Amino acid sequence: MLGGGQLGRMFIDAAHALGYRVHVLSPDADGPAGQVADLHTAVDYGDLPAIERFAASVAAVTYEFENVPAACAAACAAHAPVRPGQRVLEVAQNRVCEKNTLRKLGVPVGPFAPVSTLAELKAAAAELGCPAVLKTAGGGYDGKGQRVLRSPVDATYAWEDLGRVPCILEAFVDFEQEVSVVAARGVDGTTVCYGPIANTHRNHILDVSVVPSGASREVEDAAVGITRTIMDGLDVVGVLCVEFFQLGPNAPGGERMLVNELAPRPHNSGHLTLDAYGVSQFAQQVRTVCGMPPAPPAPQGPAAMANLLGDLWPEGDAGEPVWSTLGGQSPDTDLRLHLYGKAQARPGRKMGHLTACARTPHEAIRDVVEARAQLAPATRVAPD
Repeated sequence: MLGGGQLGRMFIDAAHALGYRVHVLSPDADGPAGQVADLHTAVDYGDLPAIERFAASVAAVTYEFENVPAACAAACAAHAPVRPGQRVLEVAQNRVCEKNTLRKLGVPVGPFAPVSTLAELKAAAAELGCPAVLKTAGGGYDGKGQRVLRSPVDATYAWEDLGRVPCILEAFVDFEQEVSVVAARGVDGTTVCYGPIANTHRNHILDVSVVPSGASREVEDAAVGITRTIMDGLDVVGVLCVEFFQLGPNAPGGERMLVNELAPRPHNSGHLTLDAYGVSQFAQQVRTVCGMPPAPPAPQGPAAMANLLGDLWPEGDAGEPVWSTLGGQSPDTDLRLHLYGKAQARPGRKMGHLTACARTPHEAIRDVVEARAQLAPATRVAPD
């Protein structure tokens, strides 16, 4: 496993349940994944000799973040299969390449323009109109590396603020909701999908996810069909999440689903699969990386997930949220807590999540949001 965060930690839990041992490579030995790994190599991703020794010691390599340096992935691929492969990794690492690749696959995406100079940005803003979102072509997550252009006059500030690096300008999309489909594909091409999962964000960070999404069967089938096209077109072996904008019934061109971004790994919105499905996204990652076909997901019913950010932790040395408040829920509430083992809480940092399983999606959302609200401290952790 390349990467030491919470996605790696949950992958390791799933791998152990299937009888596998996991060797983690990441700079932080005490990160969420390193805490539960069977072996850990604490080096930088640029230390190619160490990476080659690591890859030579394992049967297969996967990753929990898509910004793995190309040289690191290539060094691993010389000794063991890297899944998902380098092709989808390259596509997901650059937003311009991602959009162009999706278009070549016949997948619907919103209007966009690559920009490499301020003059190109101003021309793109005039062509696409404002508001629009300027994003760095590489890197960035949870709203990092993005600036909104409310009008063309914002172009200079946004360009300078993002460091005058290659970017992509994306037109605002008038959408009904944001949804995601998490898919797993085996070596033999067998593919299974979770969702679509409906997502809401706060401050550009995923806040709450719920299944079912509430969309019509026709719209959900369209999202799953597009996801399968991407999985096959990029020959993905492993887990990939496709994030969509769901448009209204009168959308231009009749398209109801536009692809926003790809993540070639388990996804935050798929964390509810730990409790709402018979097989989680992490178990599917283990299976496919190890050469097994994905298993039927086996949905268990409506469920919602709420992220627990560092904002919920008390300020200073006051400890953790009062978890005992979660015991005061209704007997009908099936509430489950997952913590990631992070030592330091910071505003906006993902520290864990709650999942609620219920009779309906609305009840699941209500249960998980109300439970989280009870954890909110009187004095929250201060920003850096």
